Amino acid sequence: MAVRIIESDDRRGRGRFIDVPWGIYPGRYPHWVPPLRIERRDFLDPRKNPFFEHAEVKLFLAEDERGRACGRIAGIINHNHNAIYHDQTGFFGLFECVDDADVAAGLFRAAAGFLRARGMTVMRGPMNLCVNDDIGLLVDGFDLPPMIMMPYNPPYYENLVAGFGFQPVMNLLAHYSETPTGEPPPNLERGARLAQQRHRFRLRKLNMRDFDGEVQRIKTVYDAAWAENWGAVAMTDKEFRHLAKDLKMIVDPDLCFIAEVEGRVAGFSLSLPDLNQALIHLNGRLLPFGILRLLWYKRRINAVRIITMGVLKEYRHMGIDACFYCETYRNAHAKGMPRGEASWILENNTPMNRALEKMGFRVYKTYRLYDLPLT
Repeated sequence: MAVRIIESDDRRGRGRFIDVPWGIYPGRYPHWVPPLRIERRDFLDPRKNPFFEHAEVKLFLAEDERGRACGRIAGIINHNHNAIYHDQTGFFGLFECVDDADVAAGLFRAAAGFLRARGMTVMRGPMNLCVNDDIGLLVDGFDLPPMIMMPYNPPYYENLVAGFGFQPVMNLLAHYSETPTGEPPPNLERGARLAQQRHRFRLRKLNMRDFDGEVQRIKTVYDAAWAENWGAVAMTDKEFRHLAKDLKMIVDPDLCFIAEVEGRVAGFSLSLPDLNQALIHLNGRLLPFGILRLLWYKRRINAVRIITMGVLKEYRHMGIDACFYCETYRNAHAKGMPRGEASWILENNTPMNRALEKMGFRVYKTYRLYDLPLT
């Protein structure tokens, strides 16, 4: 296919950039969940997304010979990442493309050129836009829609990425479990009971009346608990508050827990109802009737995603995580959500992956990050 790559950073260009998936998925990939266009506009607006305060992002659009958009990509430099790792790694993200190697190659070359010109020596992705957003290329598990805040892509994307020379660098795993009875696995329940008998800690739900205070307390744990993970980059205070503001509209305090030891926050767990089960019916629009559809389908949500769970290192021997899982099992089932996904988990996070397997979870989706040398 004859293809032309253009920059797409102004307001009109961002609109075209956002629209690209609607030319790829409808009618072909029924498990794709269209994102809300209004949310994507805010996400890509440097005035509204605080990620842009420490990052450079260049949007590229691929056009065919008739001027129709047939692909897109973002080149991303996260200065906070490079301040931590000193590895001159840039990123690509928000990749969408028709099944054409020439179009994909044009997009990858454009992103690579942008990164190389700014001194980057590696291009890694997909990152949409950073490690704290939805990341990875789905390479296994295409037969179900993604859960909330997880990506989805056609199977042929793997060939487009590998065919350009990218090499796998890390797998991200999604674990699945279903509890028809609502009772946690016996070994998990026994472990939680022993933990509460042997150690003094308090488990409580998220206090929505002190939401801002809870956000600050949780961030302290978040920064410390994930600092040693591969590729981790702590969110700035502004980024964390921005994310929390968005999540506040969908968070269910019965699925969010905080553990305290002698009044100090020692850990937290956040699970979200799988809002994608409603969003898949909206085609990306809330108006004029999308809100009514959203309210209707929200009542039918039957799954949760365990989106994040962390315990400070000095308290990890207490079994707090077992108590988090038990409470999530019970409360989710009581709300009519017996299905659950724990994601994403780094493939080299052996303790977490083994713990989930012992609780009856199984890996049912794999997402992959790739590297491409730029030198």
